[in-house]
Amino acid sequence: MLTLDLTINGLIIGVFYALMAIGLSLIFGILKIVNFAHGEFYTVGAYAYTLVALALGVPPWLALPFAFLFGVILGLVVERLLMRPLYSGYASWGVMRDEYAVIITFGLSLLLINLVDKIVGPYAYKGPALVGIARMALGPVLVSGHRLVAAIIAIGVIVATALVVRYSYWGRQIQAVAQNRLGASLAGIDTAKASAIVFALAGGLAAISGALLANIFNPTPDVGVFPAIKSYVIVVLGGMGSLPGSIVASLILGVLESFGSVYISYQYRDTFGLVILIMVLLFRPQGLFGERSREV
Repeated sequence: MLTLDLTINGLIIGVFYALMAIGLSLIFGILKIVNFAHGEFYTVGAYAYTLVALALGVPPWLALPFAFLFGVILGLVVERLLMRPLYSGYASWGVMRDEYAVIITFGLSLLLINLVDKIVGPYAYKGPALVGIARMALGPVLVSGHRLVAAIIAIGVIVATALVVRYSYWGRQIQAVAQNRLGASLAGIDTAKASAIVFALAGGLAAISGALLANIFNPTPDVGVFPAIKSYVIVVLGGMGSLPGSIVASLILGVLESFGSVYISYQYRDTFGLVILIMVLLFRPQGLFGERSREV
């Protein structure tokens, strides 16, 4: 019974991890950079959902799409103002790209944390629950009502994202740009627009992840730090740029943390992912679904 309970709760947490990690994976897949401000999109989404619902009296079910839209708009602004110089010309694509991305996204992370701290304040807010039912039965296991409903919504968003990327017109263009940016541009694909769509989608996914978890992990200015760290672990574990790998790795990490917090120690729950990251980098640096590659 305990094993089933830990497995189900681990899978539910893993779904939330996946919702955030696939956005980071999309950004790496098409821009080949790591966004160190990804956790702050989570923070912004959590605050947008909580403050709109509490301060304006908007029902939580309407505050959720608002948080997603806010993350999308923020992603578009960041991409247009800060990320566009990375691929403004293919000739300069490799010149200082990684250094620029690290500096600019890390600086953006600090900026957003301090802006939230100064504008909203350092105190935590508890996000409203999506349902008024404290516990729901999932077979023989009792699960928090909000957590179960939020997980179902997260699964729906993940499936919708996968279908859009796999089958839609823009999704196919995103895949082409991810495989070969120069080749895609020669084929007539607007690579800048594809990159903007990816960054906006990643921002929206991180934001709605923060909104769904706002009732569980109360929003504070630095609440996105640990979700971001877990996302980096998941992207490496699953394979850089692999969406299926990110989803599988998220579920694995969620279950391992669930069992580790009970059988080892809850105090070390957030360190399990870092241990996994070290092991993966040592023995399979390309990740579970990644492939070894070499540039010449």
